[in-house]
Amino acid sequence: MNETAFAMTDGRVSFDGKPVLRGIDLTVCPGEVVALLGANGSGKSTLVRALLGLTPLTGGKTLMYGSPPGKFRDWWRIGYVPQRLQVGGGVPATVREVVASGRIARQSRLRRTSAADKAAVSSALEAVRLADRAGDPVQSLSGGQQQRVLIARALAGEPDTYVMDEPTAGVDAETQQLLADTLSGLVRDGKTVVLVAHELGPLEPVITRGVVIREGRVAHDGRPPRPEGECARPGHEHQHPHATETTAGPLTGWQGEPR
Repeated sequence: MNETAFAMTDGRVSFDGKPVLRGIDLTVCPGEVVALLGANGSGKSTLVRALLGLTPLTGGKTLMYGSPPGKFRDWWRIGYVPQRLQVGGGVPATVREVVASGRIARQSRLRRTSAADKAAVSSALEAVRLADRAGDPVQSLSGGQQQRVLIARALAGEPDTYVMDEPTAGVDAETQQLLADTLSGLVRDGKTVVLVAHELGPLEPVITRGVVIREGRVAHDGRPPRPEGECARPGHEHQHPHATETTAGPLTGWQGEPR
């Protein structure tokens, strides 16, 4: 199936009259693992929300699998991993309950939980090595373990595309490596991944494309930028045609302020 997961043309976003995204052109094709990189405040997280239609554009347009976000209905095709777990209410949710919520977009209102739902949840818990904690309240888990729960929730939905907002920020090295291993499996399965990152760390080997956002513009689009001090190899540099180096609802658990 040759579809474009995301396509943004001249995307612009302003908050209180202040430009945050300044004419973004970005296309994400099936099977790509795209890292959105940049300093805090560069607009990379705002870009993710704009791609999904959760932050309205003030100019330009964006499409998800060929449809404007307002007309997009196949939300099961998108799995989202936020930066942190948000759990409200007086009754603590268990790990299994949170992971099972990733199946909601695949379920009709009248259909009960199926064997396929249960199998997908169990498989997701195994993938993040939390099967033995399935019955525990999520509040009892460490920060790194809670991030694993969020990853498992997305995996349980079996989407075509995963969108992750700084999944390695503030978590332990074990969780970072687990995410890298998980992404490797998704790549083998032909899944599409868009993730926001300040730095790649152990994720670098699975990233196929790096998009650097600087002051709301695409400053680089191609091979992931090299860590400082690493020498370039001839023929491995690519610059986005529009880039410059001088200026630069439906998803469960969407949280956080625009950055």
